[in-house]
Amino acid sequence: MVPIQMVDLKRQYSKIKPQVDAAIMDVLESAAFINGAPVQQFSQELGQYLGTKHVIPCANGTDALQIAMMALGLEPGDEVITPSFTFIATAEVIALLRLKPVFVDIDPKTYCIDPQEIEKAITPKTKAIVPVHLYGHSADIEAIMDIAERHNLHVIEDNAQAIGSHYTKKDGTTKKVGTFGHIGCTSFFPSKNLGCYGDGGAIFTDDDTLAARIRMVANHGQSQRYYHDTVGVNSRLDTMQAVVLRIKLQLLDQYIASRREVANAYDTAFANIPQIITPYQAPNQLHVFHQYTLQLEGADRDKLQSFLAEKQVPSMIYYPVPAHRQKMFEGMTAINQHLPVTDTLTGKCISLPVHTEMDRDQLDHIIYSIKSFLN
Repeated sequence: MVPIQMVDLKRQYSKIKPQVDAAIMDVLESAAFINGAPVQQFSQELGQYLGTKHVIPCANGTDALQIAMMALGLEPGDEVITPSFTFIATAEVIALLRLKPVFVDIDPKTYCIDPQEIEKAITPKTKAIVPVHLYGHSADIEAIMDIAERHNLHVIEDNAQAIGSHYTKKDGTTKKVGTFGHIGCTSFFPSKNLGCYGDGGAIFTDDDTLAARIRMVANHGQSQRYYHDTVGVNSRLDTMQAVVLRIKLQLLDQYIASRREVANAYDTAFANIPQIITPYQAPNQLHVFHQYTLQLEGADRDKLQSFLAEKQVPSMIYYPVPAHRQKMFEGMTAINQHLPVTDTLTGKCISLPVHTEMDRDQLDHIIYSIKSFLN
C-alpha cells in the first residue's frame, strides 16, 4: 500500500507532470515572471468558472481578506462579525487593520457561522460580516445576505476551503459559493482543492467600482504607475503559479468528484457507528470536502489520533484552539467569549485524509483502523 498522506500532492503532480513542466518551461523562457500573460488568462478563466465579473489574483488568501477590507474602506473601531471556528487568518486581518472582531457561534451540523447568532451580534458599529465556508461546506449564505441587506452591511466571503461549491437559493437558481457577497476571497495554498505550487490567492466581485479599488489597493494604491492615490500593499500572483492553476482549474470538478467519492466511502463505513457523526451535507449545497471532519461522541479523540498514527494513518485537528481563545485576542473589546457550540466542537472534531489520489486499499486501512479502535 502506498503511504497515506492527508493530501498527496506528489501523486497528483505525477498525473499532470508533462503539462505542468512544459508550462513552467514556457515561463522560464519568456522571463515574464511577474504579471505574465498567464496571470490574466487565469483570472479570466476563473471568473468564467465562478460566474463572476472580476477576479483579482493576489499573493495569498490572507492578503485577499486584508485587501478586501481595505477596499471597502473599513475604519479602525468598526466591528466585523465572523466565526471563531476557523483558521486564524480570518480574524487576524480584522485585528491587523485595527477593526474589532466580533465572534459568533456556529451551526453544529455545518460548522459554519450561524445566521441567527449574526443577527444577535449586530450593533450600530457593525460594518461587515465575514462568513467562512468551512471544510468545503457553504455557510447559509442566502440567509446571511438577507441579514446584510436589512442592516446595510458588507459581506466578505472567506471561500478558501470551498472553491467549486455551489448553493441553490429558494428561487431555484444556483450560484457558486464565493460569488454571493460583495467580495469573495480564496486561497491557492498547495493543499487546497485548487492549489498552486507555492502561495497564491484571489479576490472576486461583480462590482466594477469595488474591483477597481481592489486592484489599486493590491498594487501599492496606484491608479497609474507611480501615482499612488491611497495606502495599499504589494500582493500579486506570480506567473509560474498562474500556469499551474490554469492546468488544475480544468480538473477542479474532477478533483471535487474524487474527494466526494472518498467522503461517500467514509459515510457508508461509519453510518452505523454511534460514536461517530459524519459530515452533514445540506440538500441545496455541494460539499466539496476540502476536509472530511468527524465529530466523536463518547470516544477519546487524542487516543484515537495516537492509535491512528501507530497504524500510519495521518489525521488533523482543525482547529485545536478557536480564535476567541487565542492569546492574540486577549484584552480586545467587542469579542464574544460565550460560544458554547464552538468550544464543544473544538474538542470533538478530527479530520481524516481526503484527496484526489486515494485508492481503495488506503481507504480500507483507514476505515478498519478507526473501527478497530472504537469496537
